[in-house]
Amino acid sequence: MEYVTLNNGVQMPILGYGVYQIPDHEECERCVLDAIHVGYRSIDTAQAYRNEEAVGRAIKASGVAREEFFITTKVWISNAGYEKAKASVKESLRKLQLDYLDLVLIHQPFNDYYGTYRALEELYKEGIIRAIGVSNFYPDRYIDLVKFSEVVPAVNQVETHVFNQQTAAHEIMKKYNTQIESWGPFAEGKNNFFTNPTLEEIGGKYGKSVAQTALRYLIQRGVVVIPKTVSKERMEQNFNVFDFELTAGDMETIAALDTGESSFFSHADPQTVEFMTDYGKKGLE
Repeated sequence: MEYVTLNNGVQMPILGYGVYQIPDHEECERCVLDAIHVGYRSIDTAQAYRNEEAVGRAIKASGVAREEFFITTKVWISNAGYEKAKASVKESLRKLQLDYLDLVLIHQPFNDYYGTYRALEELYKEGIIRAIGVSNFYPDRYIDLVKFSEVVPAVNQVETHVFNQQTAAHEIMKKYNTQIESWGPFAEGKNNFFTNPTLEEIGGKYGKSVAQTALRYLIQRGVVVIPKTVSKERMEQNFNVFDFELTAGDMETIAALDTGESSFFSHADPQTVEFMTDYGKKGLE
């Protein structure tokens, strides 16, 4: 496994396992146990995924020492604000059956995210969280938060894949020493991702799949990736990306696939903001 060093010195695996859209508790527990068996030690969940308890059971059942894991969760919109956020992190700890978290992110840049971040800063200083950060923060809101916070976000998790490579945002994060992390590294299959001829051709040179090639590209750019799959075979394939290296020419060719646009939605679009904030106000019950 390769690691990145966060801005506070904490080591984070550059490859982890994401559990988004695995809501069934038994299936999620099985998937996380499979991932741990394959070798994953970084597990990414969130309050909004409604599967923290399943992740916690899998971690406990694995028999692997707690210090070997890097566990991430995220504070949801309905839990925003100092008091609610602080209480919600403690509830996440209870569900995950953990004494501390390795990384906690603000899931979306909506509601009182400043109050949320103050709570995370306090829990970080108390040692309950080893690193704090944000998710889905575009450069404008990200810079604003950096400028008016005591602790610079260690991570910003944003949509990042070959069709939306976040080149400009990545440079801004580097400027302020925040690690970029990808969600949706396979673009959830959009734009015929898994049959992309460029990725097929380059991967073929190394005996690698489109998915492996795409992950390797992001890793070589210094992007943390957390691919999600419910198939143990694909977990193994996604994990097997450290035995080859793309050439400068390969990297340049894949860079040309970038459209510079989201394959899903824009947090700057008023309709998207209305939908997400309305959904967030409903809470998680």
